[in-house]
Amino acid sequence: MDLRTLGNSGTIVSAFALGTMTFGAEADEATSHAILERYLDAGGTLVDTADVYSAGASESIIGRWLSRNHGRRDGIVIATKGRFPMGEGSNDLGLSRTHLRRALDDSLRRLGVDRIDLYQLHAWDALTPLEETLRFLDDAVTAGKIGYYGFSNYLAWQLTKAVAIADGRGFAPPVTLQPQYSLLVRGIEHEIVPAALDAGIGLLPWSPLAGGWLSGKYRRDQAPTGATRLGENPKRGMEAFDARNADPRTWEVIDAVEAVADETGASMSQVALAWLVDRPAVTSVILGARTVEQLDDNLAAAELVLSDEQLARLDGVSAPRAEVYPYGAQAVAQRHRKREGGR
Repeated sequence: MDLRTLGNSGTIVSAFALGTMTFGAEADEATSHAILERYLDAGGTLVDTADVYSAGASESIIGRWLSRNHGRRDGIVIATKGRFPMGEGSNDLGLSRTHLRRALDDSLRRLGVDRIDLYQLHAWDALTPLEETLRFLDDAVTAGKIGYYGFSNYLAWQLTKAVAIADGRGFAPPVTLQPQYSLLVRGIEHEIVPAALDAGIGLLPWSPLAGGWLSGKYRRDQAPTGATRLGENPKRGMEAFDARNADPRTWEVIDAVEAVADETGASMSQVALAWLVDRPAVTSVILGARTVEQLDDNLAAAELVLSDEQLARLDGVSAPRAEVYPYGAQAVAQRHRKREGGR
């Protein structure tokens, strides 16, 4: 598996990360430990979780595995997140110093470690002053409780503002951003990817298979059934079946992925992951799996090399939609034209 720096830090991580949202929910503890071991044996190094995943169970499952495998701790970069409520009380939410102190200490306890390598803010908090949040993170770095910090689900202006404040105040800088990113969800390319490139921030894409859509498990106009996310809940979040099924672009992208899979002898999941892993600013793509078999299929994407023609075909059919202004082709040309007078 390829190795890369963790954003603008000097820490090295694998190009595919293990997402553990399934731990304690869709995967029991024994299965979760088997998934973790298979990932590490394949050369993976970045394990991503969050305090809210299975109400803390995901972190605890990882912590119990670490307690029995002390010798492997130094080979793992552990990432977790805080922001959302885990209990009760008016301060059990957000990015205030009060909440983050408790959230970080609780994550350290559940994981059974004295340092979290990458601590991430799970979402923006419009109530707490950003300076307060960044000061807390800088203090946590200085205290050795965290190695680095990053963000998840931030907009470009939020990321850029945080980078500027950290630089201006002499705080430790952020190194990563976790956005949703896939062949079906490319809107971040308008502003977030350029902002990340400008700041040297590494992207850790989540939902790289668009909630399973890019694996080929769903069929046009056929309501999903069985032990899949949409089979269990077809109205689930942004990946809800009815809306995506009704959008012709969804099936144009899926058909293109399937065609490339047929050409390469790879699975559709492997094609979608191989396209994403080498996109600009991407540090490590987060894989989620319910079973070891699913993980094995996804990890095989590390060996798949798509041709320039195949990449161009996938790029074209999945191009992010843009209004005439400010992201349309003419608007882009307007921004980059030479000085010729006019506006």
